[in-house]
Amino acid sequence: MSTHLRLTLAATSLTLLAGGLTAAPTYSATQMLPSPSAPTYNSPTVSESSYTLGAGDRLQIDVFDAPEFSGENGRRQVLVDGTLNVPLIGTLSVKGMTLKQAEAELSKRYARFFKRAGITVTLLTPRPLSVGILGEVGRPGTYTIPLAAQDGGTQFPTLTRALQTAGGITQAADVRQVQIRRPQRVGAPQVITVDLWNYFQSGNLQADLTLRDGDSIFIAANPNPNLAESLQLADTTFAAEKGKPVNIAIVGEVFRPGSYVVAGANSKNAVAGALGSTAAVANNLDKPPTITQAIQIAGGIKPLADIRNVQIRRLTRAGGEQLIAVDLMKLLQTGDVQQDAILQTGDTISIPTATAISAAEASKIASASFSPDIIRVNVVGEVRQPGVVQVPPNTPLNQALLAAGGFDVRRARKKSVELIRLNPDGTVTRRDVAIDFAKGINDQTNPAMRNNDVIIVGRSGLTSFTDTVGNILNPLFPLASFLNIFGLP
Repeated sequence: MSTHLRLTLAATSLTLLAGGLTAAPTYSATQMLPSPSAPTYNSPTVSESSYTLGAGDRLQIDVFDAPEFSGENGRRQVLVDGTLNVPLIGTLSVKGMTLKQAEAELSKRYARFFKRAGITVTLLTPRPLSVGILGEVGRPGTYTIPLAAQDGGTQFPTLTRALQTAGGITQAADVRQVQIRRPQRVGAPQVITVDLWNYFQSGNLQADLTLRDGDSIFIAANPNPNLAESLQLADTTFAAEKGKPVNIAIVGEVFRPGSYVVAGANSKNAVAGALGSTAAVANNLDKPPTITQAIQIAGGIKPLADIRNVQIRRLTRAGGEQLIAVDLMKLLQTGDVQQDAILQTGDTISIPTATAISAAEASKIASASFSPDIIRVNVVGEVRQPGVVQVPPNTPLNQALLAAGGFDVRRARKKSVELIRLNPDGTVTRRDVAIDFAKGINDQTNPAMRNNDVIIVGRSGLTSFTDTVGNILNPLFPLASFLNIFGLP
């Protein structure tokens, strides 16, 4: 073979192998790390760059004029200090080099020994990537991500895959300014700011960057949490596991305030049951734990709860605090499901006391899924079974009377009863309610009961008279004898 032909083949082999064996594309940008007081929301400037070598990479080095250093004898692994042991040359640092740069450096070194040292460097097995993931993710830390694909090839991890590995983003995450700090061979690390919200909304795949060894990912807390966005992000592939239980606290106007473990709902079995035992339901249909579930576990809201101004206090990974306002009345009145806020571990739910609640609102609240299944009404006076009765929310007064056994027919005043109710502002109202068992529920003659209402059934006029006279004459002779004088039982 002529000298000219051998040089041409060597150059062609170098160009094809060095250029064609680069790894999956990665990206670069020139943004500097923004300060917390002035965050930026810049999408990365996308440009392809080659795979950079590091400890653990297995390489194939072929020297065109030295077959004894090629083939099986040319297989090398980058050592932990980022160096290669190469015949004739000795130790060569390749950490941070691309394949082309490594070839150029080897060609330069071998030029002392060979006039036509055509060098090719092939990446046989890439090393697992070590990536740091910090901030608002489920399990912050350093992760080693293997590159082996299911088909036996190589698959480089992306940003969203790394977030999945770290347990997914938390509800406090600001996905509009995800930061990737990428070390450089020379100089300060490169910082890339990624807008994953844009990726989620528009399908911009460029935002789902391919990671490189040594990358550090940081997700800050959202300074302005949004219930609508929170609900959408919970359905992404890089969100936290939906059905995972969370530890929360709930205080204020609930029947059993305290700390609770709230698990997300799994509706797969419920759907299968509704469709029949043979129904096949795709996916697990997990639902994340929400604020209404937490209220139910805490015994439900009290009658004086201000559900328009519920607040979630959420701690961030950095030690800060988010305050999230929730209006559960919107959930009841308009079906605004985003008000059923998704919870995460460490949340504290605060339900204040209302200053005023209309009868219509009280009725709607009582029938809500996060209200108690039963209420307690105290029925005293001339009924057959006086005491506290437990009835469903919005039970009419007539039904509460019947739950206490109904009127004592011999002693009760049957035309009206007295209703005593504690108001949200702390005052107490007393009013007479005319009784008509033929009437349906209405606020005048058959109002809906609220928890801790008191119904007083008075004595009839004759019973009051006989009781008074009996108290006077009882020391002189038995009451029964006195009643017999008047032909009374």
